[in-house]
Amino acid sequence: MKPAFTVEELRRCFAAAAPAAETLYGDEGTRPGRETLTPASVLIPIVMRVEAGGSGLTVIFTRRAAHLRDHSGQISFPGGRVAAGDPSPEATALRESREEIGLDSTHVELLGRLSEYHTRTGYRITPVVGVVAPPFELRADAGEVDEIFEVPLAFLLDPANHQRRSREWRGEMRSFFAMNYGGRTIWGATAGMLVNLSRRLAQGS
Repeated sequence: MKPAFTVEELRRCFAAAAPAAETLYGDEGTRPGRETLTPASVLIPIVMRVEAGGSGLTVIFTRRAAHLRDHSGQISFPGGRVAAGDPSPEATALRESREEIGLDSTHVELLGRLSEYHTRTGYRITPVVGVVAPPFELRADAGEVDEIFEVPLAFLLDPANHQRRSREWRGEMRSFFAMNYGGRTIWGATAGMLVNLSRRLAQGS
């Protein structure tokens, strides 16, 4: 596992101009046009954890409720569709994080955005990166979230953990990213956004 970034390094990377590299999509092939996609936003919540013997950063994830019609049981970031009253992608990400996991925005320092991520399921997602300062309390919305958990940022950023997998979807084979940690699999758009985060930080460091 590669050394973890510090909060100061993250701040410097996002304060600098974004590199020109294009967004890397995890699922390859023809994509819908941007104008046909529903705008959405997610928060990539990086937690400042200090533990015995050292310090480290983790990322908060949710496991979507099993009864949901779309993406049930999948691991994701807190987030969702842009609402009519949301003035910005950041506002959407913070509102959805409060509604889904009870994360108070006063604990979140927003660092910046990644490039939009366009999904085959009809969304154009703006990933918003933020640093979360403990102590804080989380509360899962039982209607949307079955579980809240954290994964070390260093693991997620290490290219050695970025697996490529394939599966059949609507009669076609699709390739996507996946990461296994603690018996859980992070895959699809969530994994793709993490790969883009890893590339952004590697280019900006």
